[in-house]
Amino acid sequence: MAEGEGMPAGAAPVRFTLPPGHPALPGHFPGRPIVPGVLLLDAVMQAAGIGAGRLLRAKFLAPVAPGQAVEIELAAPGPERLAFRCRCAGTVVLSGEFACPPR
Repeated sequence: MAEGEGMPAGAAPVRFTLPPGHPALPGHFPGRPIVPGVLLLDAVMQAAGIGAGRLLRAKFLAPVAPGQAVEIELAAPGPERLAFRCRCAGTVVLSGEFACPPR
């Protein structure tokens, strides 16, 4: 997604927060826990309502701390494509694109 592209006009981003007590956090990483990337990608798929898809690209730009709010923005750049961008406090932390089966 290019800067300024995203969800339809008036659509609000989906918010997601992983609680500090989540069972995936111990050991990821000891002393400085961060939200595992696979959980961020799962949150994107849930926000989009897709149960399956092939990850075409993902760029992790910054770590996400437990308890930090993540805003998920979605766009459909073409048929059977889902582009996404995740932000924390206005900073893009993850962007990418899925290929999705037709509904």
